[in-house]
Amino acid sequence: MTKFNKGLLFGISAYLIWGLLPLYWKLVEEAGAYEILAHRGIWSLLICISMLALRKQLKSAYLMVRSSRTLSLLFLASGLLTINWGVYIWSVTVNRVVEAALGYYITPLINVTFGVLLLREKLRPAQWIAVALAAIGVVILTLGYGSLPWIALVLAISWGSYSLIKKSLNLGALETLSLETLFAFLPNLVFLLIIQGNGSAEFGSTWTISLLLFGAGAATVIPLLLFNGSTTRLPLSTVGLLQYITPTIMFFIGIFINNEDISMTKVIGFAFIWLALAVLSRDLYRSSRPLDDGIAKTL
Repeated sequence: MTKFNKGLLFGISAYLIWGLLPLYWKLVEEAGAYEILAHRGIWSLLICISMLALRKQLKSAYLMVRSSRTLSLLFLASGLLTINWGVYIWSVTVNRVVEAALGYYITPLINVTFGVLLLREKLRPAQWIAVALAAIGVVILTLGYGSLPWIALVLAISWGSYSLIKKSLNLGALETLSLETLFAFLPNLVFLLIIQGNGSAEFGSTWTISLLLFGAGAATVIPLLLFNGSTTRLPLSTVGLLQYITPTIMFFIGIFINNEDISMTKVIGFAFIWLALAVLSRDLYRSSRPLDDGIAKTL
């Protein structure tokens, strides 16, 4: 298997897992979003530390926290990641997967907006058109929902902000995820001890629920490692196009499995978002094609 094909396999696998995760969280919805979130953080941390130990990277992870700037940014990233995970899991448990899918659809457009406002990047005409179409889509969806689609906006802004911080740090994904989950370890542990003590915890109630909650860590770390494997083997434009697999799967899960309400107004709003993404994807592909062709020839 070529390096490109292996990267494609890793990338598709990562986005497929992320897209199917709502089905996994539904299996443990009795535990509630907060207990799921706490277990996801704790078991992810233990898996990350174990993998760092196997790779002999514990020292490099420790050296990261010696910089106060890095420590502060990772603490902020941990908070953003907790918000993103918490709102996402909660949206699944209350059957609002379609709105969560919208959040991940508009995340690339949030990234473009951050690039303009914070990094002083200049947009090409096609990118301005994509942002305008997305804005129209959000307005239409606001009318369709009867209020701002806050789940989508919180997911998009929190993940876009998290990505911005990770981009500025440019550090290893496994090391940074370990530190981010470490910051949330104590609050997660205290919460679990409290609900375990008052008898409201689902962990330990049955073997099935307990194993599924334990598996939340693997469900978090595995797709992340697959994603990292794809980014080192594929052109960035290809990785960017693959990311739409996840919200598309989530959208269909929400419509056909959860039977969530989808009015004509919402369909029109989503159509504007999809059109904006099509314009943006075409522009990104065309602008990076010479670079991608050069990379492909070296693989």
